[in-house]
Order: sequence, then structure tokens, then C-alpha cells
Amino acid sequence: MEGVSVRKIKKICVFCGANSGKDVAFVNTAFQLGEVLGKRKIDLVYGGGKLGLMGCVSTAVAQHERQVLGIIPSAFTINNLVGETCGKEIKVATMQERLVMMMELSDAFIALPGGFGTLEELFQMISWAQLSIHNKPIGVLNINGFFNGLLSFVDHAVKQEFITPRARKILISATTADELVDKLQAFRFESDPALSKLKWSPSSSQKEKLDLTLRL
Repeated sequence: MEGVSVRKIKKICVFCGANSGKDVAFVNTAFQLGEVLGKRKIDLVYGGGKLGLMGCVSTAVAQHERQVLGIIPSAFTINNLVGETCGKEIKVATMQERLVMMMELSDAFIALPGGFGTLEELFQMISWAQLSIHNKPIGVLNINGFFNGLLSFVDHAVKQEFITPRARKILISATTADELVDKLQAFRFESDPALSKLKWSPSSSQKEKLDLTLRL
């Protein structure tokens, strides 16, 4: 990465499935990602619990003596639904509060294979970046082509002029954990001149009209 400006990343939020998936490579790569974060001295923010890929990543990070923070809705803690969080745990009231806190406490975001919840979290962070609510890098770890269809769809939306080429650059992808973290560190945010003028402070009249659930 010689000659490339590298951003300082201390905490990465990982979105991924509470299931392990069909392909054993999903589990293996989730552990590898946790190891990469640990070796690079990067702490983990995630959705809490120990199920599926979420448990794999958090366990690996903790084994390398890095901090693990699980942000979990209180509803999920009833009857130990998702298992014990590996590290510190913050309980929140709603899913939206959880995602906002993840955004605020993280320096970058990675999505591993997962279902609707993972996709919602991923695209919420992308749309918030597009709106200049944050300028943090976002990437998918494309294990055995899991995200090929999604990436093709996004490129199709660009061709159909629903996503701008500038906005397309927000979503990074790589096939290995090391490569993805390198790309996140090298990412340079390019804001939309119009959307970057939006004011998102609590007192802003814009925020009264547009809440954080907006998707463009």
C-alpha cells in the first residue's frame, strides 16, 4: 500500500448471519476475519450473542485479546435467545437504536454472508454514507462468490441510473479478510455535493423531515 493514504481504523463493525450457512467456508472465513482483526489490533463491534457467524467472529477476536462489544436489543436477551455475548454488552430498546450506536462507535463496516437482517444493516450503512450521515468505509467479504448476485444487482442499478457511479464506490468488496481490511484503510470518501449539504444535527429542520430510515 505504498503511496496510499491509510486511514486509522480502531474498531470495525461486522454484520453477519446468526446462522452458520451451508458452506463450511463461511465459518472458516469468519474465524479468519476475527484473527485478522486481532492481529491488526482492531476491536470488534457486532450484534451480540454467540450464534452462527456472529459467534465465530467474536470468539476469534476475543482469543486475540482485542475488545469485543455486542450491541443487542433487549428483546433478544429474553430466555437467552442468542446466547452469551463474547465481551462487553450494551442493551438497547430497538433495532434502529442498535444500528445508530453501531454507526457511531465504529470506524468501518464489514458484511459477511447473512440473511435479511445482514442485508438491511449493510444497505442502511450504505444509504447513510450516501446521505453524508457518515463517511466511513463499508465492505463485503465475498466468500466463495456469496455476494456475486448482490454486486451484479448493484451494478445493474448503476446502469439503469438509479445508483450513481459516485455512490457505487461506497460499497467495497474483496475475497479475503486481509485484502478487505486493506481496502477499507485505503478508502477515500467522495460525497455527493448536493447531499453533503444536508444538516443532520438534532436541531436541524432537515432531520425533522428526513429520519435515519430513509433509503435512496
